[in-house]
Amino acid sequence: MSRQKRAWAGVLSLALAISGAVGGAPALAASAQKERAQKQAEIPRCGQKIGAIAIAEPERNWWSEYQLGSPEALLKIFVMQSGCFSLVDRGKGMAMMQQERALASGGDLRVGSNIGKGQVKAADYVLVPDLVSQNQNSGGNAIGGLLGGALGGGVLGGLAGGINIKKKSANVVLSITDIRSSEQLAAIEGQAKKSDLGWGGGGGLFTGGALIAGGASGYANTEIGQVIALAYLDAYTKLVDQMGGLSTDAAGTNVRQAVQMTKPGNLYEGPSTKTAAIKPLDPGTLLYPTGNKDGLMWEVEDELGAKGWVSSIQFQLAK
Repeated sequence: MSRQKRAWAGVLSLALAISGAVGGAPALAASAQKERAQKQAEIPRCGQKIGAIAIAEPERNWWSEYQLGSPEALLKIFVMQSGCFSLVDRGKGMAMMQQERALASGGDLRVGSNIGKGQVKAADYVLVPDLVSQNQNSGGNAIGGLLGGALGGGVLGGLAGGINIKKKSANVVLSITDIRSSEQLAAIEGQAKKSDLGWGGGGGLFTGGALIAGGASGYANTEIGQVIALAYLDAYTKLVDQMGGLSTDAAGTNVRQAVQMTKPGNLYEGPSTKTAAIKPLDPGTLLYPTGNKDGLMWEVEDELGAKGWVSSIQFQLAK
């Protein structure tokens, strides 16, 4: 082969290599995008529980407009399968439990039924699933607030709250509140659109029958339901990630429950009634334990900020 032919052969090989690399780039990008979508659709898993959580329905029943069930059922599935929280029932299960306890207190249950006071697990957090509100005068862009009340003028162009029927998109929000302090810890938004389903973003979420078994079948059987489910999953995944840094002992690390004096007593300087009395304490006085104890003596603060010690036989938990 002549030198000139060898040169042209080299140029041709280089051109084919460049063409293959350029043509393969979109395929590689598409594969990466698909992989990201698959990962985003996985329910997050936790090695240990963050705390106990109750799920409450939002004030407005928006889901009936789309022939869907309450998002409460959807979030219960996420919580149970993730293992990130203990789920406590404050809905129908609680109502049935109260009926059983009424039967027990009336003496109607068999001996040894072991149903009584002090058995109900306390919730550490309450989770409320809702839609992100929409500003209908700005083309349907989310403005970040919670949807409140009925939409004026009805549903315009298939747009209701954070759901756009025409575009098959959903913007949702999960609000989580500390039960003891009433502090809202987070309000996390989640988004999804029809194209997420096209990329296989649903993963195994809609194929294993979990949504149907959990009472959220509408979210698996309809396209808009699947989009909403993915949006809530997006928000729940972000929520778990954000709360991962919190203590797993929400009861122990929170502000201590107040106690109330049941007998006349004194607030002492030290953990002994032999130390100097700071001030007298009347029955009904509210005190706030600091967590320090020495035998029967507890360190407390009163409502005016005075700190000292008091005997635990002189107070009870404030109701």
